[in-house]
Amino acid sequence: MIGNPAKDTTIDTTENTTQRVAAPPPILQVKELKKYFEIRRGIFRKEVGMIKAVDQVSFDVPAGQTVGLVGESGCGKTTTSRCILRAINPTSGQVLFNDPDLGIVDVAQADKQTLRQVRLNMQMIFQDPFSSLNPRMTVLDIVGEPLVINQVARGSEVEDRVADLLRKVGMRAEYMRRYPHAFSGGQRQRIGIARALALNPKLIVADEPVSALDVSIQAQTLNLLQDLQEEFQLSYIFVAHDLSVVQHISDQVVVMYVGKIVEQAPNEELFFSPQHPYTEALLSSIRQPDPLAARNRIVLEGEVPDPANPPSGCYFHLRCRYAKERCRHETPELRLVAPNHLAACHFSEELTLTGVT
Repeated sequence: MIGNPAKDTTIDTTENTTQRVAAPPPILQVKELKKYFEIRRGIFRKEVGMIKAVDQVSFDVPAGQTVGLVGESGCGKTTTSRCILRAINPTSGQVLFNDPDLGIVDVAQADKQTLRQVRLNMQMIFQDPFSSLNPRMTVLDIVGEPLVINQVARGSEVEDRVADLLRKVGMRAEYMRRYPHAFSGGQRQRIGIARALALNPKLIVADEPVSALDVSIQAQTLNLLQDLQEEFQLSYIFVAHDLSVVQHISDQVVVMYVGKIVEQAPNEELFFSPQHPYTEALLSSIRQPDPLAARNRIVLEGEVPDPANPPSGCYFHLRCRYAKERCRHETPELRLVAPNHLAACHFSEELTLTGVT
């Protein structure tokens, strides 16, 4: 008996046909960034070497997220941030910024006119709130200066805008007539944040913005930065050496050592499941809220290698307790060792490293 053809050939249309929505492009892409400083000596200033402050650094900053850049002093994180903003010129590499008006712009190669337009959307918060503010200028002049120079506002418009910015960072509008010496360190940093927000940027590079502040003020400043990020849809590059601060504010973390990236991963993945011995050592230094809690501090012996004369193989092998003969001669590549997790270690898959407990 022949069945009903219409019934037999019915197609099931109940299956999910939802298409994947493409992720928005990152606000910033850093590709193979290098910054070498020449070493010159003698009467004729002959070049005798190179300091490889930043060496082939690559990472992305997703729109609306915070990328933490961490490492010991001298690892190249501040130089990286200044190259991104073109405060100093990189030796080579690309810094691709997704400007809302100009589209994708390579900041590393941009001319002066393009760079001036791009900097409307890229700003910086400096580390020291005492030296980053001109003591001879009032708060009105400091915060309003970007508006005047870029012809965004004039006259009473500048005062209105500065008053609004001060209120947004938790300060009174009448403070705009005062000079920096009248404020505490935390208040000065809020003024610096207001200045960075003056032009409505999309990306802010924060170079250790809380390291010079008291612990209680640090927490207030971090919470302020998070609130402003949500309100203005900001993206941050957060440079720091305090891992507890980075854990609190960052979505992704990039760990640097002697000018190179040694590990890169989402926040929780890196803090609870590190894949590089250097990261494990850094995490062991995080202060615990319980003074009676047991601490397994990993003390790194020796000094950070000289970026002008780095060792062969893995730069970290001289201080690594897991180092083997291969580490002394073969340079590890930054590779994918887990989903969304990059590490530059030959033995990441073999080691069982301890994260934050």
